[in-house]
Amino acid sequence: MSERFDAKAADRRWQERWAEADLFAADSDSDKPKSYVLEMFPYPSGRIHMGHVRNYTMGDVLARYRRMKGFEVLHPMGWDAFGMPAENAAMERKVHPGAWTYQNIETMKGQLKRLGFALDWGREFATCDPEYYGHEQALFLDLFDAGLVFRKESEVNWDPVDMTVLANEQVIDGKGWRSGAEVERRKLSQWFLRITQFADELLEGLGTLDKWPDKVRLMQENWIGKSQGLEFRFALSNGESLAVYTTRPDTIFGSSFVAVAADHPLAQGVAAGNDEAASFIEACKRGGTTAAELETTEKMGFDTGITAAHPFSGEPLPVYIANFVLMDYGTGAIFGVPGHDQRDHEFASKYGLPIKRVVAPSLEDAGEAIGDEADDRAGVAVNSSFLDGMDTEVAKAEIVRRAEADGWGEGRTVFRLRDWGVSRQRYWGTPIPIIHCDSCGPVGVPREQLPIKLPEDVSFDLPGNPLDRHPSWNKADCPQCGSAARRETDTLDTFVDSSWYFIRFASQPKDQPFNKAEAEKWLPVGQYIGGVEHAILHLLYARFITRALAHIGKIDMAEPFAGLFTQGMVTHETYQAGDGSWLSPDEVQKNGEDWIRIEGGEPVKSGRVEKMSKSKKNVVDPIPIVDQYGADAARWFMLSDSPPERDLEWSLGGIEGAGRFVQRVWRLANSERSSGGEDKALSQKLHRTIAAVGEAVEGLQFNKSVAAIYELTNAIEKAQPSAARDDAIDNLLKLIAPMAPHLAEEAHALRGGTGYIADAEWPSFDAAMLVDDEVTMVIQVNGKLRDKMQVAAGTSKDDAEAMALALPKIQEQLGGNAPRKVIVVPDRLVNIVA
Repeated sequence: MSERFDAKAADRRWQERWAEADLFAADSDSDKPKSYVLEMFPYPSGRIHMGHVRNYTMGDVLARYRRMKGFEVLHPMGWDAFGMPAENAAMERKVHPGAWTYQNIETMKGQLKRLGFALDWGREFATCDPEYYGHEQALFLDLFDAGLVFRKESEVNWDPVDMTVLANEQVIDGKGWRSGAEVERRKLSQWFLRITQFADELLEGLGTLDKWPDKVRLMQENWIGKSQGLEFRFALSNGESLAVYTTRPDTIFGSSFVAVAADHPLAQGVAAGNDEAASFIEACKRGGTTAAELETTEKMGFDTGITAAHPFSGEPLPVYIANFVLMDYGTGAIFGVPGHDQRDHEFASKYGLPIKRVVAPSLEDAGEAIGDEADDRAGVAVNSSFLDGMDTEVAKAEIVRRAEADGWGEGRTVFRLRDWGVSRQRYWGTPIPIIHCDSCGPVGVPREQLPIKLPEDVSFDLPGNPLDRHPSWNKADCPQCGSAARRETDTLDTFVDSSWYFIRFASQPKDQPFNKAEAEKWLPVGQYIGGVEHAILHLLYARFITRALAHIGKIDMAEPFAGLFTQGMVTHETYQAGDGSWLSPDEVQKNGEDWIRIEGGEPVKSGRVEKMSKSKKNVVDPIPIVDQYGADAARWFMLSDSPPERDLEWSLGGIEGAGRFVQRVWRLANSERSSGGEDKALSQKLHRTIAAVGEAVEGLQFNKSVAAIYELTNAIEKAQPSAARDDAIDNLLKLIAPMAPHLAEEAHALRGGTGYIADAEWPSFDAAMLVDDEVTMVIQVNGKLRDKMQVAAGTSKDDAEAMALALPKIQEQLGGNAPRKVIVVPDRLVNIVA
């Protein structure tokens, strides 16, 4: 047997054996307790990166550990395969999005297999598989029939060059992320899912998710945004009235203007007879609809000439059309309180409107002027008539009480959450299974016609949705009346694809999206692992779809993910050439304290350590690392150098250190077995390590597991040959099996082990071995450390005192004199007062 572990050969050998044995296939009919471990499935962009390696290694360790603990484990893999990158590739490379996507899947699947993940590849699917999206279409129709799907006109971000709706995240500085064109606000008929119907449930459900990070629950709570406020109507000078909603009715005496959205009926009425107003409204449409856009955009307004009467003072407030008010929020109208809202402050400053203080820390501060920024803190009402001196919450309640008593307003609970717009004017997505009939309206496609497949013969030579201009695909007969009709050409938001995939992994019948009884054997997912960037939308949508499916009787489950873990990113230093272009790590090298370009030798500027990204080229390809050091070294480094919830900085030294550890374990495995002998200290260390590693893996604290294994390895290396040492080595292999599975299998076989170590039982520990039978006591004289002594745990105070006084160093300190006082803290301290 080679003295050096041949990682490349071992990786290949054991991956082939695991595949031949179908070792990691999950059995839904097993009578073992079930454990569902899932990492967020990847987008098939072309190659895996170190972020994938870290994410999937964490899940793999937990899945392998649970398997060794006696669980039937479901650990599947698939591909989140629809979306704009594939269409962009089609336009740029003149290929079909499907061909590009499936080629990437094959590449990335091969790369993932090189890392030895214990995945049930038999359950693999891509969301662009017609079978998968056909079942998604069936679920959409179920929700449509239940009234949870509807169609309405909605204001969207429209890219006039790519001719598509953009998600808020795709609008950057007011421009389309791909085309760079100025984004417009446009009204389109869109399909929506009624997520707001479940707002209270989604909010209350967060309280049950005690195995989720607090920060993620808070992010979702803020996104749902439940708030109590007041809706009331202003009497307008033109004889009409205007409804507004506010969460801060206590500031009503600070209002100095009223503003409406550009597409509010009042604004449209003004524009009908005023060209200047119409031009202003057109300008408002050029800009994004995101909250971030509204915060940063220059606040602009058009004075309508109409005034609103303040409900208490009767003061006339000017009514503006404003570019920072959106129709989809509240009533599409606000009353501006510049002293206590930053956007209102910026608007009032621009147009010379009064900025009043109506909230202060105390009544004594009532005269303090508002500075360059609004003061949005709670406090007590000031300069507010009958509210003066009331704290914020009391003042809110008093205004609501008076509004309701006098009949001009009422308290309302509202949510920041909006219904989920799922229409996308793109080709590469799930076709929405609706047919539009002039007589019957929108009609669901008959179930027997599913899946409605995407046509292959499409062109991407022109911007916009190829489905709109296909000569035949969008033509259909109405399923109700039989007349000629039009097929829906919008496709579903890709978040829909990922909002139920975890159920399909658990149950995959041909004739339905999932079998309820089989799926519920596995669900909810016991441990879900993925990036915090998905903390809001993906997780919220998955929670909603699960509740919606429960609402229509498809599944009996409220929350899809019992446990959630959000891992940190993998980071790397960035490098720039003299012309500002980014350089990859393999294009540069260290030259003393500086960096130079390998080709040419010119100086290179090293930049910040940042998340690995293709745009800044600070990406390290994991496959050359696996080729050189083996899969186990790459996995070990990902687990060892940082707490898993924090970012991990990639370093060549770290991977080299992991490679050295692999060889250390291999050398121990090569040790000849001893004929006998005990080593109580080593046995105790082993049992403590087993307990520590198990506890750390269960808590997803993999770096602590690694640290404990390092300590045990050090102890084994220092120990003399004995049966206890042999036992420690055998158990060490089981402890590393979830983390370094190829090394563990190879070493297990080398030492005469039978079967797969992946099938072995996790080592047990003796609780009695975790308790110290000896302790170290500190001996002080007049409060200063003078000596230490080993004593049996539980030694009495009298015996500890006698033993301490008998120590030569202590006798020397006392000089033959009796101590004045002796204080004993059992098992810890003896303090002698001389």
